[in-house]
Amino acid sequence: MLIRFDSKVGTFVTFGDIGVKLLQMTGHSGDVPGAILGADVAGALARLEAALKDVPPAAEPPEDDDGPVRPEREISFRQRAWPLLDLLTRAAKKPCDVMWAEEPPDSLRV
Repeated sequence: MLIRFDSKVGTFVTFGDIGVKLLQMTGHSGDVPGAILGADVAGALARLEAALKDVPPAAEPPEDDDGPVRPEREISFRQRAWPLLDLLTRAAKKPCDVMWAEEPPDSLRV
């Protein structure tokens, strides 16, 4: 499942499990679909920022005997949270509502 977050200030799509966990960190149930009213966005943003402080940073890639190995770096949870942090920050300035719903898989075909 994919989740589309939408607001007058922007839109993005993320994996469902990541989106649900982020929503729960804002103080919401994680139910899809849902919304945060403009008046409540600043509080949701503050709760998300506070919760992310407890998330450990991504692990460093392992080193080889010949020097550092350059595998593809794992995308940390903090990095995956950035689009929602950005959207909530911009929505709090307006203020405007932020909505989310399941994104149909075939809508992303190129």
